[in-house]
Amino acid sequence: MHSTQARHVTVAAHRESVRRLLAPLRTPDRIEMLPLLAALGRGLAADVVAPLDLPPFANSQMDGFAIRSADVPDGGTELTVVAPVAAGAAPPELAAGTAAPIMTGAMLPAGADAVVPIEQADPAAFPLPGVPATVRLPAAPARNFVRDAGSDIRTGELALTAGTCLGPGQLGLLAALGYTEVAVYQALRVLLVTTGDEVVEPGRPLGAGKIYDSNATLLEASMRQAGLDVTRTGVSTDRPEELAALLGRHLADIDLIVTTGGVSKGAYEVVRQAMEGHRVDFFGVAMQPGGPQGIGTFEGVPVLGFPGNPVSCLVSFEMFLRPALGDLFGSPAPRPAVTARLAGALTSPAGKHQVRRGTVLPDGTVRLEGGSGSHLVSALAHSNALIQVPEGTGALAEGAEVEVWML
Repeated sequence: MHSTQARHVTVAAHRESVRRLLAPLRTPDRIEMLPLLAALGRGLAADVVAPLDLPPFANSQMDGFAIRSADVPDGGTELTVVAPVAAGAAPPELAAGTAAPIMTGAMLPAGADAVVPIEQADPAAFPLPGVPATVRLPAAPARNFVRDAGSDIRTGELALTAGTCLGPGQLGLLAALGYTEVAVYQALRVLLVTTGDEVVEPGRPLGAGKIYDSNATLLEASMRQAGLDVTRTGVSTDRPEELAALLGRHLADIDLIVTTGGVSKGAYEVVRQAMEGHRVDFFGVAMQPGGPQGIGTFEGVPVLGFPGNPVSCLVSFEMFLRPALGDLFGSPAPRPAVTARLAGALTSPAGKHQVRRGTVLPDGTVRLEGGSGSHLVSALAHSNALIQVPEGTGALAEGAEVEVWML
């Protein structure tokens, strides 16, 4: 074991330590090209520059009549109607003194510089194709209801920066620019290990002194939602040699080990014992819940040791691993952070950053769900936010503003 010294570090310091631990995984060989839809939720690995203008040509913002604005005086005038312009067509130049019926998104004819919405025309309807007609139109300024070429993005401009999490909007932009595939970071492969002789897999008989394992489901679901490739081992025993052997069998196929339980200062802390002789530190982070943490490497593979209580391990993931993944690999996207007013008072322990579970309500308040205990899975299940109470804040009154992370 690299170090077991008694010390407490800040939340920010440990988050940075997790980032440094994972930073060596951001290598060129971990970049792959994927079809756009397969890249949903991945992090963009390289800047994307627009290869064309968007829109690529000036087009109509409305169904209406394309005109030369100079042809229509302030009081309006009557113009001869020429052939209509359909979306997708390349129209001929618009002659002076004429108006062309034009559909939304259709290319503006050369010579035209404005569009008059059909609702402002007299008559307010398109004439039948091929039937000679005139239309009276009001004056319109140049560029009226015209989407100019490049008004969204111009050729050569930065469309998306490396590190962007690719959601529907980003993939839609890439498709609009003509891309069919994109460079993204590969999903990290994580080995998830739950420890404890007291822990039983759900579905098996529950003996005296035993509890069902919720940590593995809670963390695997969180990790998969964050885009990780998870291998779950099932519950490991409290025998350190068996845990070490289990880890060793998976080393060739994983990028990261995450354990739950066995990281405190008790007499039978299996993860601490299994890490003897490896570069892994165990210490306390000034946070409630989730204080006991482990970090380091096992045979060169990064290791994060989370506490064994369900809420503690989930908070550890949200506070440390999830932000580091987003920062380094662009995925997952950061949790939306908003300000809300407390619907009830709370207290927080001295010298610790407290993370409480809560529900943000439509009126902008956040209701506490359950107490501060790290075993309150039901309260977590009924929450939609994590309430951040910074270190040094001993108490907050009802109505006080707090930062919350939306789940």
